[in-house]
Amino acid sequence: MLGKVLSLLLLGTVAAFAAGADLGAGTKAEEINVPAVFMFLLFVAGTLGITYWAAKRTKSAKDFYTAGGGITGTQNGTAIAGDYMSAASFLGITGMVYLKGYDGLIFSIGFLVGWPIILFMISEQLRNLGKYTFADVTAYRLKQKPVRILAALGSIAVVLLYLIAQMVGAGKLIEILFGLDYEFAVVLVGALMVAYVAFGGMLATTWVQIIKAVLLLAGTTFMSIMVMSQFGFDFNTLFTKATEIHSKGEAIMSPGGLVNDPISAVSLGIALMFGTAGLPHILMRFFTVSDAKEARKSVFVATGLIGYFYILTFIMGFGAIVLVLGAEGGPYMAADGETLKGMNNMAAVWLAHAVGGDYFLGFISAVAFATILAVVSGLTLAGASAISHDLYANAFAGDKKVDEQKEMQVSKYATVGIGILAIIFGIAFEKQNIAFVVALAFTIAASANFPVLFMSIFWKKLTTRGAVIGGYLGLISALVLVILGPVVWTSILGNAEPIVPYKFPAVFSVPLAFIAIWFFSITDKSEDAQRCIDEFDAQDIRCQTGIGADGATDH
Repeated sequence: MLGKVLSLLLLGTVAAFAAGADLGAGTKAEEINVPAVFMFLLFVAGTLGITYWAAKRTKSAKDFYTAGGGITGTQNGTAIAGDYMSAASFLGITGMVYLKGYDGLIFSIGFLVGWPIILFMISEQLRNLGKYTFADVTAYRLKQKPVRILAALGSIAVVLLYLIAQMVGAGKLIEILFGLDYEFAVVLVGALMVAYVAFGGMLATTWVQIIKAVLLLAGTTFMSIMVMSQFGFDFNTLFTKATEIHSKGEAIMSPGGLVNDPISAVSLGIALMFGTAGLPHILMRFFTVSDAKEARKSVFVATGLIGYFYILTFIMGFGAIVLVLGAEGGPYMAADGETLKGMNNMAAVWLAHAVGGDYFLGFISAVAFATILAVVSGLTLAGASAISHDLYANAFAGDKKVDEQKEMQVSKYATVGIGILAIIFGIAFEKQNIAFVVALAFTIAASANFPVLFMSIFWKKLTTRGAVIGGYLGLISALVLVILGPVVWTSILGNAEPIVPYKFPAVFSVPLAFIAIWFFSITDKSEDAQRCIDEFDAQDIRCQTGIGADGATDH
């Protein structure tokens, strides 16, 4: 049965790309690239094969959520890098540098600086305290139901926003290269990601991410070398040429093009730095390794690979300015005659054609598609786990013990639901830069997830009341400020001036969450509050030593 389903998905993908030949005729940007189609189909076939293999080995909830805890630190670190080097990183940041120049680095640096926090403060504690999701950690000594509901809602909000960026990237990629309608392309990606997660679980997701990370690093390294070779490996020559071509001139080498006031700059920095430590699909990966030592090794490997990759995005962004934007009358013209109008997310893909021709374009296109599928699989698994493990099996089950097979079934239903929502929102956010949309997801993660997780590990006086009220205030304030801000209120909903002038509200929502957690904890004099405080020492021993870390203890 499983083999038939996966075969039908592959045949559907082949038919969709074949149909694109008729749908896309008429514009230079949408001509069918045969090598790209071939490599796309090759990757899809390979990953569906991995999913089939993984499904045969996924028998229990532990297998489904954490690949049985048998992933090594190096494998997990590579998979984390694959998870983190998303469409927002590859397509979005390169496109942001292509549009804004120097300021595009804000996203590269911001996405990277959160990793030391995870390495030194969270990774080991997570592995020692948790089981399947980060809610296992936050609820360790607090009341299960209210804390798990909060953690699940925060996870789902982050997952949906993060998924939007990946779906937009996938839709644009397939639309431009293969001529499929954007909406149809988004639906195709949604169907594939549901198949990976529902059938293969964490094991399939992990190996898709590892393969994708290796391919992406190889492709971007080659692309960057080819770019620099055209300028004698001299950065000064590259930057000088870019300033001559770009419409902003020398302004692209100066800050201020993306964020031009101190509040916005600080707010974006807070969101990117602390948001990393609140991403549920990243935190979930620390439960796939055998012990805390392998968890630390995972972060070390991931940080090195991610840091190297972000250096390459800077080279690719400026290379695209010279070799794509500067190619007047070349093959990178949109149907209206303007170069890459509205297509900044595809700058990296067109750069691949500029330096390597059709076959390298096909390879990079397949890698970009692999990037998106790998990340949406990890995100969808995190969202489904929040619904099945945190909400269904723990928050709403009460004292009843939930059958593992039933829990996995609920997770698969949740996967389908999240896939449908991702498709709907992906279509709605079609015009947004995907690195920008991901920054909004980081804002929610930094406001709702990180404060509660951090305080539950390190602050003895945290109580259930403080965690719940502070977490909800962080989540709701971040969501409301994002909705009333320039992106949603003005760009998406089409209103005039935004009610909140700042695109990234983390500078307000994150301190609000921490202050509320502190205040409502120290003013809580209930018996439950005293129990939470009394149980901190036992939690701290397990947190530091890993004694009893084979499974999370419910209280």
